[in-house]
This record gives sequence, structure tokens and C-alpha cells, in this order.
Amino acid sequence: MNSAGFDTYGLEPSETFREMAISKMKIDAEKLKLGGVEDLDYPKESFDFITFGAVLEHLYHPAENLKKATEWLKPGGIIHAEIPSSNWLISKLLNLYYSLKGTNYVSNLSPMHVPFHLYEFSEKSFGKFAEKNNLEIAYYKIEVCTPYHIPKVLHPIFKWYMGLTKSGLQLIIYLRKK
Repeated sequence: MNSAGFDTYGLEPSETFREMAISKMKIDAEKLKLGGVEDLDYPKESFDFITFGAVLEHLYHPAENLKKATEWLKPGGIIHAEIPSSNWLISKLLNLYYSLKGTNYVSNLSPMHVPFHLYEFSEKSFGKFAEKNNLEIAYYKIEVCTPYHIPKVLHPIFKWYMGLTKSGLQLIIYLRKK
């Protein structure tokens, strides 16, 4: 976004990743703070757009982080998030398999192994959050992905079904501040 001419600011909780972003991506060190949402502050109503791309599912308190970010957002501003959908078909099928095997394993949440997802979300969960926090859902979409671990010959059927039932992997959502 910076290279497209936007005035951008960011935060990065990992010192190593922050340094890499500054050196390899030529990001202005003054505009990339070290810390997480819960650790940092910006003036109220400072931003038109805030993005949480592949972030919320890794946070211990995603609602608190979103609520704090909402304070930084100008009226009419947008919060964007891309997160795992709680309605993902493949995850449901894998969880059924684990259940039928008699285990208590789940495939969708993985706090102990890559990708370290602590949460997954739905349009409905964001709707409830929006109602309580002076936001509205401006747009959302469920993105269908490649169904890995399924024979390739079945991919078109799975993709068609996930599109039809909105049971794809990725939830993309835009929340507007009222």
C-alpha cells in the first residue's frame, strides 16, 4: 500500500520481522512500531483503513484487538480481515474422520502446531461484534481454496460444492465504522 502512494503505518510484534521489513522492504522505521495492538497506541480516529490480513486467528484476544483498533478508525473508516472460516468443508470432513476413529483431534484449530490457529470465525460472529462496537459489515466473501489432501480429480467437485454452500476456507470481511 505504501508503494501505491498511501500514507501507511504498521505494527509488528516480532523484532526480527520488523527489522526484516525495514531492511528488505525499505519500510520507514518511524512508521513501523514494534509491538502488538494490545501494547501500542495511536491517536483516536487516526486511520481510514486498518487491515488484519491473516492475523486475528493467531491472537489470544482477537475481539479486544479489534475493539482497540476500532478506536483508531475514523468514522466511515474500514477494518479489513482475512481469517479462516469456521464453516470450512474440509475441516468438517477431517473432524468427522477423527471422530469416527474415536479420537478427540480436530483439524481446524491448531494452537500447538503450524499454522498455530487459536480461533476461526464466521460472518455471524463478526456481525455480533459489529453490533456491539459501532460497526457494520460493509462486505464479506467466503473464498474457496484448493482442497489439499483430496485427490486432484475431485477438486472441481469440492470447489463447486464449497462455492455453493459458502464452505470455503477463507473469510474476507470489511467492517465500516458508523
